Amino acid sequence: VQLQASGGGLVQPGGSLRLSCAASGFTLDDYDIGWYRQAPGKQRELVAVITKGGRTNYADSVKGRFTISRDNAKNTVYLQMNSLKFEDTAIYYCKGTVVTGSGVYDYWGQGTLVTVSS
Repeated sequence: VQLQASGGGLVQPGGSLRLSCAASGFTLDDYDIGWYRQAPGKQRELVAVITKGGRTNYADSVKGRFTISRDNAKNTVYLQMNSLKFEDTAIYYCKGTVVTGSGVYDYWGQGTLVTVSS
């Protein structure tokens, strides 16, 4: 079970990036997927989540700017980030959560760095 986050980079304020979270070794269909971020000196925080049924939820700080979506055929979840701000600078992680008969399991991908700078 592996999640691979990618798509980070350097972008100017007001710019856009699209992050991808690709799964290997399993299918995402049964997983809720969340994007989290951790800025220097701060705790990791939830940015957006999409359930296996397609319901979405966002942190107030990104509502209207970020969009989470999933393409089960490509086994990938995306985070489209528009109107980026300096404060969006962080390492972004994706996490898959699945509920099974034996419990709830979380799987983290490695981070991808997003830097918003002029």
